Amino acid sequence: MANEDKKDFNAMLHNSKDMPKFQIITDEKSIEKYGGDKMYFAPPIAYDKIMKQIPFGKVTTVGEIREYFAKLNNADFTEPITAGIFVSIAAWASYQRTEDITPYWRTLKANGELNPKYPGGVDAQKKILEEEGHTIIQKGRKNIKYYVKDYEQFLLKLN
Repeated sequence: MANEDKKDFNAMLHNSKDMPKFQIITDEKSIEKYGGDKMYFAPPIAYDKIMKQIPFGKVTTVGEIREYFAKLNNADFTEPITAGIFVSIAAWASYQRTEDITPYWRTLKANGELNPKYPGGVDAQKKILEEEGHTIIQKGRKNIKYYVKDYEQFLLKLN
């Protein structure tokens, strides 16, 4: 996202854009990739609500949240692009508030990767996660990425 300081992320968070909704996809490659044709779209506030449930010392991933929403709504999968966008909106909305904080730093990308699109980027997320007891590791030489070491041990199972 760009111009974060000029956007009202809390307004975005509460704009459901006619979601939740379902869509049946017909693209064979997508059906094969996602394991079905019934795609669910969760509203931004739903991501924020789940992210608020991740306690100190635990983490989740965007993928885990997507799987949870799909299962909860009898869908084959939850749409991945809006999921990433809505997780970032929840993070920035929390960052703009002075109370009712969402611990967005505990929601990771796939494979435990830190999210450079969060407020303060990877450095800020890394600092907070380390303060919560997690070990952050670096991978790559040119395209450097950061991960929570053994993140699977700290995953909160959503049900």
